[in-house]
Amino acid sequence: MNGKLIAGGIVAAAIVMGAGLWYTNQYAYYRTVTLGPDLVMTMVPKNESQPVPVQADDFKGIDADSSPIRFRACFTVATPLPELTARYTAYPKAEPLLAPHWFSCFSAKTISLALKAGAAKAFLAQKGVAKDVDRVIAVFPDGRAFAWQQLDPSVSQDTSSVE
Repeated sequence: MNGKLIAGGIVAAAIVMGAGLWYTNQYAYYRTVTLGPDLVMTMVPKNESQPVPVQADDFKGIDADSSPIRFRACFTVATPLPELTARYTAYPKAEPLLAPHWFSCFSAKTISLALKAGAAKAFLAQKGVAKDVDRVIAVFPDGRAFAWQQLDPSVSQDTSSVE
């Protein structure tokens, strides 16, 4: 009988800890963000290093202080995709990161499939928003745009050797 109580206690503790971990990952650290002086959507023009502001309408965004790669945003751009492609720096290794389930406008799977199929284009929004982290914007032909921050693929992420 004692073994059943101990096993039940372990299972109950695991369920409570799992629920706490899920809640923390999905809700605890995120906050909504709006465009303003501290947040402007930008893109880096070809052959330049400094980003320039781009018009972002219908903006919805989230971020967290706990990690530089938790930023996600959904918005629209009025500039046609061919003009963006001609003017701004492409981001060839764009890999959208998953967003919390409640931030439903951002689907990493849909964006990733569209990028691989050529139905959307990824652009460098800002290099080095944090150490080894870039902001990327993917734009669809209909003007839908999605932004996220990801580890810079040009920086070696190998941590197996310590100097």
